[in-house]
Amino acid sequence: MKYIFVTGGVVSSLGKGLTAASLGTLLEARSLRVALQKFDPYLNVDPGTMNPFQHGEVYVLNDGAETDLDLGHYERFTNCVLTRHNNLTSGQIYETVILKERRGDYLGKTVQVIPHVTDEIKDRIRKLSDETKYDVVITEIGGTTGDIEGLPFIEAIRQFILEVGPENVVNMHVTLVPYIKAAHELKTKPTQQSVAKLREIGLQPQVLICRSERPLDRDVRRKLSMFCSVVEKAVIEEVDVEHTIYEVPLTLHAEGLDQLVCDLLHLETPEPDLKDWRNFVERVVSPNKRVKIAVVGKYMDVRDAYKSIYESLTHAAASEDCGIDLKLVDAESLADGADDQLEDVAGVLIPGGFGVRGAEGKINAARYAREHRIPYLGLCLGMQVATIEFARNVCGIKDANSTEFDKDNPDPVISLLEEQRGVRNKGASMRLGTWPTKIAPGTLAEKIYGNTEVTERHRHRYEFNMKYRDRMNAKGFVISGTSPDGTLAELIELRDHPYFVGCQYHPEFQSKPNKPHPLFKGFIAAALAYQAGGKKPITTIEQAPISVSDERLVLQR
Repeated sequence: MKYIFVTGGVVSSLGKGLTAASLGTLLEARSLRVALQKFDPYLNVDPGTMNPFQHGEVYVLNDGAETDLDLGHYERFTNCVLTRHNNLTSGQIYETVILKERRGDYLGKTVQVIPHVTDEIKDRIRKLSDETKYDVVITEIGGTTGDIEGLPFIEAIRQFILEVGPENVVNMHVTLVPYIKAAHELKTKPTQQSVAKLREIGLQPQVLICRSERPLDRDVRRKLSMFCSVVEKAVIEEVDVEHTIYEVPLTLHAEGLDQLVCDLLHLETPEPDLKDWRNFVERVVSPNKRVKIAVVGKYMDVRDAYKSIYESLTHAAASEDCGIDLKLVDAESLADGADDQLEDVAGVLIPGGFGVRGAEGKINAARYAREHRIPYLGLCLGMQVATIEFARNVCGIKDANSTEFDKDNPDPVISLLEEQRGVRNKGASMRLGTWPTKIAPGTLAEKIYGNTEVTERHRHRYEFNMKYRDRMNAKGFVISGTSPDGTLAELIELRDHPYFVGCQYHPEFQSKPNKPHPLFKGFIAAALAYQAGGKKPITTIEQAPISVSDERLVLQR
């Protein structure tokens, strides 16, 4: 078993996760079996209760683990299907250690960071060290080298290297080489200081990944090599990519990173087959057409808050040889109507979220998409606001709402899950993870998926209230997917709309570059058809014919 540890220095947000994921892409292309994991030094048990403004999206795994968004990069860039064992926080470690101490597992010993905390960290690495499944384990350490909360992780790595042998480990350090415009010069001192700090703690990097706005010249590489004790060919340039993050594996391959890592780990592999990846990147960079999609949410100033959604749109658009022009719309700005801001788009997407802020704006956006026959995709809360809008404006249930927004509402078409009524804790207390969905035959959903049963990842507390099913169905509101027992609504669509689909789950967590999710693929196909047809608004949904052919909406296999 071989191990790669990825640390970062100077500043946060340098792209350690993307670098680790890209290396995983390259090693898989060399026919190696790769596992990735993320260690986060913060004391939260998981990111589930953290504000998206601070931390970006919460990425949900098949087993229901709420994890860091970097695990989304791992799953999108590789064939990994991750579990809760692939994400570890200081909060989880200290919680485990304290529970063991309370049970008496330490037999009265003094509990300390070394060895008890560091042993827990090493055990998590070993849990992935199954040689029947993987050849290489890549472990990313969150935060910045020198942060006090990250010290136990660095110490655990130091110990781990002694135990498995240095010939089986590569230490990779991602650092910043800033360009000072006034001096017209790239500065190496921040990287020197970061590596010095890492060495002071006990680790010597063998590979430097140098993030920079400008290419590194030979003198800069020599200087970094000499002062950081890294061979010159292991000083790897990682310049900002021009178009898309999916260029990163290609730029790192051009720098020779994958061959270097294989040499350091004594792995004999074939040259990587990157043909499909290059073709995908080419479609993203140079599409033959473009389509404008509005994303209506409440965290629009933080691109990472909806990271998986933006990437899923990119995947789906590339499959249609199409580029995406995103129009990011703050839901609060639509409180008085959506006409001015949505009149120029070919599709409307409303993502998941929590809380009443911006809810009325999202409801107005759903109404605009319905009345103007614009393709609509609602994810989780996006499905719920579309339900509320339809109940109010088509079914005449004027007070329709969600108990999340108004707990005493007389017509709760969206209400709290029965098992959630007594829940008080926020962390890991929702309906989480992969659940099956039974799709009704003859529906648009069946045409999109090409199947009558699928599994999707969930993260929510509120559901469609089945008491209103028949009343709304009579007006054209179709529940096209349910839980296997039929008690929970999973998918909704409008009977006479080209593409108005809402799902209670999060399909964005299962989309990949060359395997776009069917709902996103169908959405983009419908948006292109709408754009080409120049559809006009209508006043009654019953008058409208289906305008997108079945063939355009069936998942290509």
